[in-house]
Order: sequence, then C-alpha cells, then structure tokens
Amino acid sequence: MLDFEKIVDEFYQPLYRFALSLTQRESDAGDLVQQTFVQWAAKGHQLRDETKVKTWLFTTLRREFLATVRRSARFSDDPLPEDDGQIAFTATQAEQLDAATVLDALGKLPLEYREPVTLFYLKQLSYTEIAEILELPMGTVMSRLSRAKTQLRKLLIQD
Repeated sequence: MLDFEKIVDEFYQPLYRFALSLTQRESDAGDLVQQTFVQWAAKGHQLRDETKVKTWLFTTLRREFLATVRRSARFSDDPLPEDDGQIAFTATQAEQLDAATVLDALGKLPLEYREPVTLFYLKQLSYTEIAEILELPMGTVMSRLSRAKTQLRKLLIQD
C-alpha cells in the first residue's frame, strides 16, 4: 500500500509547477493540486500498478483543470494556427533569454501546446507518459511539441 504522505511529499512540487503552467495563477494551481490529492485519497487505492502513481496524479490534475475550465466557460474552441515553418535564432540570442522570458512566452501558447511542452521540458516526461496523461496518440504529442517549439521561437524573437 502506498503511503499518502510520501506521495504528497514526492509529487506536490512537480504537480504544483504543472498546475501553475496550466492556470497561470498561484491560487488556482494550489486548488488544482489540492483537488488532485483529494482524488488520490478517495480513489488512489484502486491503482493496481504502483509504478503508475506519477502518471495517475498528472492525468488527474489535468482532468481537474479541464473540468474547471469547462465550468468557468473560459474554454475557447478557436481553431489552432497552422505551422508555417521553422524560425531559427542564433546561440547569442538564446543566451540572452532568461527563464522568466521563456516562461512568459510559454504562458502565451494555447493550452493544447503548453501542456505537452511543460510535461516534456519542465517535467521531463517521455512521449509515452505525455500521451497517457493527455490521452492523445503519441504522434499527436510529437506534432504538438513541434508546433509549440515553432510558436515559442516566434514569440521569443518578437521580444
């Protein structure tokens, strides 16, 4: 049996950072993480494979976020912009970027792109884990990562 306190200690910070990247608000991120652990307390015993705790928690947090967005009617069905090619920038330009600038640009990405980038680069999850968490085919995850990188480059070059 998995110890609740150990799970909270191990996963609170990564879940909070993921929630913050989704919500862009500290209070909302804290609420999402808290709700995720409420769900774990209620249903975590049903998990058969203890190696899937991380995936279960991230998936649950994402589902809670999407439910919150739907309830608050902030969800947008605007079509996604098309990828119109790669934009390169030099190593010098890259060195000038600081973490705050990159995180600010990340926050400007549509949710469909922000989620996989956050999970891949900030949480260092594999494509397979991201596909499970986002409930998407792996090809879609890879495509969204590619498009997100293109959009991030454009945003970072504009600044």
